[in-house]
Amino acid sequence: MSSTHPYVGTVRAPEFTPGLDWLNTGPLTMAGLRGKIVILDFWTYG
Repeated sequence: MSSTHPYVGTVRAPEFTPGLDWLNTGPLTMAGLRGKIVILDFWTYG
């Protein structure tokens, strides 16, 4: 790769739906997460 930032892309994630329930944090926004590493953990009761 010739770019100095190999992980920079053009795909934009959609904004979170207003009114979601959050665990251990307040409401998050894409702007607030920009430039941070985000780990997603999907779980169910089943």
